[in-house]
Amino acid sequence: MGITTRTAVACGVDIGSTNAKVVLIDAEGAVVARVIRPTPRDADGPLIDARALLDAIEQMILSACGDLYEVHAVSTAGIGEDGVLVDAALTPLTRALSWFDPRRQTVFRDLQPRLRGTEPFDADSDPVRTFVGWVWAREQLGETSAHRWISLTDLPAAHWSGRPFLSDTLASRTGAWHASDRRWDADRVSSTLGDVELLPPVAATGEVVGALASARLREAGAVSAEAITVVGGHDHPIAGWGVDRMVPGALLDSMGTAEVVVAQTAAPPADYTRQPAIEIAPGIRSSGTTVLRVEELARNVQWASQNPEVAGHIRGLLDGSAEPLPVLDSGWFVPGVHGGGQPAYALDAPADPRARASAVLGALAIAGREAVEAVRRGGAGDGEVRLAGGWARSPGWIDIKNAVNGYRAAPVLEPQVTAVGAALLAAEALGWAPDPARALGGFAADLLG
Repeated sequence: MGITTRTAVACGVDIGSTNAKVVLIDAEGAVVARVIRPTPRDADGPLIDARALLDAIEQMILSACGDLYEVHAVSTAGIGEDGVLVDAALTPLTRALSWFDPRRQTVFRDLQPRLRGTEPFDADSDPVRTFVGWVWAREQLGETSAHRWISLTDLPAAHWSGRPFLSDTLASRTGAWHASDRRWDADRVSSTLGDVELLPPVAATGEVVGALASARLREAGAVSAEAITVVGGHDHPIAGWGVDRMVPGALLDSMGTAEVVVAQTAAPPADYTRQPAIEIAPGIRSSGTTVLRVEELARNVQWASQNPEVAGHIRGLLDGSAEPLPVLDSGWFVPGVHGGGQPAYALDAPADPRARASAVLGALAIAGREAVEAVRRGGAGDGEVRLAGGWARSPGWIDIKNAVNGYRAAPVLEPQVTAVGAALLAAEALGWAPDPARALGGFAADLLG
């Protein structure tokens, strides 16, 4: 039997709130394989078992590679705020408290009277921030033997390379980091995590971490002997960077669990004056700034869908089988905001379920429009808007957004934009020159493991 020569590929991993994705691209940028599986969660709730996650990602890489591909570099992107305490061997000691876990509200409320630190940070202080998870993690078993805190997104690369680090776009999500001078706020860290020494060095997105030392993957022939790991980070900035590489100056409107509008700007963090309701992070492979705004999306629809009749009309409006009533800008629905706050109907909202469904989606589309306008004011300019995420494949929703916006925005054809963005980072770290348009404009294979 002859020896099979595997094709060299770069691998992007997206650790999402709902699903984890692995995408492989070749040196030209063509997507040749992908695997999508549910993000493994604790049976008792939304906690994530980090060891199970590491195992699942390696299984997904093996499935994507099969007998055809050999990974030469991998970069992981994903969830912005979740993480775990680890021991000296980088073995997780705690489970990860999800950014949307309702227990964060209680932790934040109890924490507020003793919060210290100098505002403004890169992101507003609210229950979603990483520092809330730090407090929760310290209360869990194993905290006394903790050596480091590692973000869930960075954990695979840290585990494979043996090098603890925190990607800079995730440092900006903590509520304790200043991207302007790449500095931790000692008071904020001490009042939440307890010791700044638990934080690993902050590394720039796109930087080479080290070797991809996985005996399991190497024995299977899925990675080359010289394979490297590359710093990834927060999913939305990496997705936005990939789209910006394809369409320079574009804003990405990514719609999934949340709606996030993100863009790359030329001004460096040191010169950037953060605008209200705007969050920032370092620019990716640049000296500029990542600018983003986050809006609640899925949670608002879930709340409204507790009424079965409203839920049925929402489904029809989203899939395009029904037309909305002319009440999109009625103000009858008040969305719950990012970081807390319950959705509600206005006092004058009618009981008619179709009217309520139309008002809900209209209010959410308006929130998305305002997010785009805020990011533009934040320095993104007048570049075109591209749409991504699961909601971008709902034709009725796109029609509603276009009606509210007054212009048409084109969806990105690639469904896993973050994973492909991470793969592009890995490929460029190898010195390859993949075509972003080829990577984000289609795919050659679809493997759902």
